[in-house]
Amino acid sequence: MSLLDRHVGFVHALREAGLPVSLAEGLDAVRAMEVIDLTERESLRAAYAATLVKRPSYRPGFDTLFDLWFPASTTGLSGPGPAAGPDPQSAELPELRDRLAELLADAGEATAEMNAFARAMVERFGRQPAGPGRQNWFSYPVMRALSPETLMARLLAEILTGQERGGMAEKVARQRITRNMKRFEEAVSTDVRRRIAEDSGIERIARSAVRPPLEHLDFLRITREDLARLRREVHPLARRLAARLTVKHRLGHRGRLDFRRTVRASLSTGGVPLTTFNRPRRPHKPELVILCDTSDSVASFAHFTLLLTYALREQFTKVRAFGFVDTVDEITKFFVPGADVAEAMTRLTKEADMVRFGRTNYGHAFERFAERYGDAVGPKTSLLILGDARSNYQPPALETLKRLSSGARHAYWLNPEPVAQWDSGDSVATAYGTVVPMYECRNVAQLAAFIEDLA
Repeated sequence: MSLLDRHVGFVHALREAGLPVSLAEGLDAVRAMEVIDLTERESLRAAYAATLVKRPSYRPGFDTLFDLWFPASTTGLSGPGPAAGPDPQSAELPELRDRLAELLADAGEATAEMNAFARAMVERFGRQPAGPGRQNWFSYPVMRALSPETLMARLLAEILTGQERGGMAEKVARQRITRNMKRFEEAVSTDVRRRIAEDSGIERIARSAVRPPLEHLDFLRITREDLARLRREVHPLARRLAARLTVKHRLGHRGRLDFRRTVRASLSTGGVPLTTFNRPRRPHKPELVILCDTSDSVASFAHFTLLLTYALREQFTKVRAFGFVDTVDEITKFFVPGADVAEAMTRLTKEADMVRFGRTNYGHAFERFAERYGDAVGPKTSLLILGDARSNYQPPALETLKRLSSGARHAYWLNPEPVAQWDSGDSVATAYGTVVPMYECRNVAQLAAFIEDLA
């Protein structure tokens, strides 16, 4: 494969993984390669990163794809060199563990030696037969054979000879060893991906090797770790959402007529009120009511909803949140600032009255909400509904939803499912969308686009 083919494939893989790369940026990368030594792989990585990577969160995915399209070696393992220790293919396991211990204890973090050793270990332990003429590669057999985590006590004893245990020296040594263990595990994973790509094709492994950037991560597939990272993204979006709703209110209506000032001004035109004056509007900070589907089918989306609600509480005069499955209950009390989202979800599933029979029923939830909490929606209220509009073939209660939305200043529906899946199966998305404007909202990027469209 030529360098040009690798460049084109690499840029295309970045775009498929959700990293925004424009045509001009791709050309900038080509120009950067004209002024570097292409035989120095890390210089090539730095040139690509400088021209194509816009945010720190994009860097892990970029590095994974770079290692696939521009691997350190392309077949077998590279020569171990003079510092590589025993022959990795013939040495006994204790000798290999001794060599790994040396690399883990290295304060200089010898990257080249560790990567070469990792490639050798994958060659020896990572290969698994998969049928006649076929083989698979795995990281787990390598890590199981060498068990680097079991070397910690031995390494600490060697490094801290004659020093007091439990002090700063041990803490520093433990951090260095842990960091090197992680680097070795990453080196093994990188070489396994490279070998799989050689056997199956780079494009195939590239599609599954990189998680989407945080802003493109599907709400229905987020993990608890992702939720912690999303906290930093949600608060700016909450401020923008509150600002957009306030602007719509301010621009959509003028203040009441100032009769006295209008009459006074008309005296200069013979009593004809050619110019009218309005009283200035009072500052308005909108109120928000969130109605959220908390059923198992959208549990991850509901977790994100809690994050959003935490952030919105600081931007609105009043925020009231309601959760439902087949009946509805107010869950505002669970949104204590600073509380853990996962713990809040656990509490509300145990304590809130949101379930009768356990099957999602939007129609009954809307009717129950109108009956119990109808006064929560008023002319100052923005109503935000979050859910997939799948009601298990139960009556949708469209008239009830019309009454609720007509009583609110604004009403919007965010649906975490792709538009292509709306109206499939038990979905009544289009019917609800005729009452309340419905938007696909599967990730942070789409939420940001929804907020921008409010202007």
